[in-house]
Amino acid sequence: MTDFKYKPDGAVLKAFMRDDIFFRGIRGPVGSGKSVACCVEVFRRALAQEKGPNGTRKSRWAIIRNTNPQLKTTTIKTWLDWFPEEEWGRFIWSVPYTHHIKKGDLDLEVIFLALDRPEDVKKLLSLELTGIWINEAREVAKSIIDACTMRVGRFPSMRDGGPSWTGVIADTNAPEEDHWWPIMSGEVPIPDHIPREQAKMLVKPDNWHFYTQPAGMVEVKDAKSGEIDKYVPHSKAENTKHMLESYYPQIVQGKTKSWIDVYVMNRLGSIQDGKPVYPMFVRDSHVAAEEIPVAAGHPLYVGIDFGLTPAATIGQKVRGRWLVQSEIVAFDMGIVRFAEVLREELSTRFATASEVFIYGDPAGDFRAQTDETTPFSVMRGAGLRAFPAPSNSVDLRLESVSSQLNKMADGHSAFLVDNRCSALIKGFEGQYCYKRMEVSGERYADKPDKNMYSHVHDALQYMLLGAGEGRALMNTQSPTQPVVAKTGFDVFTRKPKQKRKSLWARM
Repeated sequence: MTDFKYKPDGAVLKAFMRDDIFFRGIRGPVGSGKSVACCVEVFRRALAQEKGPNGTRKSRWAIIRNTNPQLKTTTIKTWLDWFPEEEWGRFIWSVPYTHHIKKGDLDLEVIFLALDRPEDVKKLLSLELTGIWINEAREVAKSIIDACTMRVGRFPSMRDGGPSWTGVIADTNAPEEDHWWPIMSGEVPIPDHIPREQAKMLVKPDNWHFYTQPAGMVEVKDAKSGEIDKYVPHSKAENTKHMLESYYPQIVQGKTKSWIDVYVMNRLGSIQDGKPVYPMFVRDSHVAAEEIPVAAGHPLYVGIDFGLTPAATIGQKVRGRWLVQSEIVAFDMGIVRFAEVLREELSTRFATASEVFIYGDPAGDFRAQTDETTPFSVMRGAGLRAFPAPSNSVDLRLESVSSQLNKMADGHSAFLVDNRCSALIKGFEGQYCYKRMEVSGERYADKPDKNMYSHVHDALQYMLLGAGEGRALMNTQSPTQPVVAKTGFDVFTRKPKQKRKSLWARM
């Protein structure tokens, strides 16, 4: 046998490899050694397979990635770095990519599949496997994970002794908060908008374990401003024995905070690709550390964006400060059901408010061609007096929010959002953005991109605009007067036409 040596560098990596659970996943920063650990784990489990009747240790694994380019340039490359063809046998580069390793009593077949080809997905659903490694699981749907769990434990067959161990292993960089990984690992609660049947699929089974590696670096904040001053190496970072000391300090240079949070700090989040609509937003200044209480006796303002993905924001203005206390974000929900949800929220949590003012998308006051009802009439039918916001101008709406983000009141930011308003905060941090144009250079669309975060931000804009914010800008915009063509004007000479005497007058 070829001399093969590997030693995991880090407590989490070691715990991950010692575990015999059916499903185990490991999440870590880039360079933390998680992919190499999974490569070695495939090989280690193959060596631990009991010999069959013919004296060989037979096993069959599938290694999957979401796209074919990533499979070839990343996953297969890592595999061949550890199991090169000149030592472990020829690699078959025709689809499905296969590496069949036969050395001594070891008989290991490894099949590499990408999920962007329908034929590869079908192939996965027909395989008889010992185990599966899912590389970069944040890019793989939960339905595929469930399919993987059905295909393992089926090789070698029971007449050949069956598999000594079977299961699924997975690695990933930090996904978004609403991804199945953090929900099933218990890091975030199941979102309210997920249907009950789907929510059952996101409850962690007893035979699943999730491991989280330490961050690659540590933030150092300025003592006065509280803002991040620099990043320094983390003493507990894993796999550092196998990388340059300058690796993390080099890669954070010139990167956005969202990129560093995901790839170096191992925090849940997404990479900001577009241009943020509100670059003046600072989480430490504009997000409350604790729950914002309801100010009894003060009016309550509500903003609503209609459609099949309706959203609402609820807040109060107290001593010159806007306090956004709640958000309601729904998916595939009609206005009738949404009105019920909003009414219940207002009557329970916000019952002490003196009065309620509700403003929505002005387009919601137009009747459909097939129905006499409008979203506003439905709201009023549910006991909610809702009115159109005074304008639907994108510039006015954005100004109503940005003007508050730039203000101070009593030595504090004039705008504060409750930390439970996750969709609103994500939007502020870059998910509500101007989309990058598909051209060279830094060019972006002139209007915010429509996505899952735009609806709740539209609602916030209607709330502030309806409450009077942005009024100064509205007063400067006089309505455009229609151009009326003058009569008796000669378009060729640009002078008034000469009145011609009638034929009777000339006679």
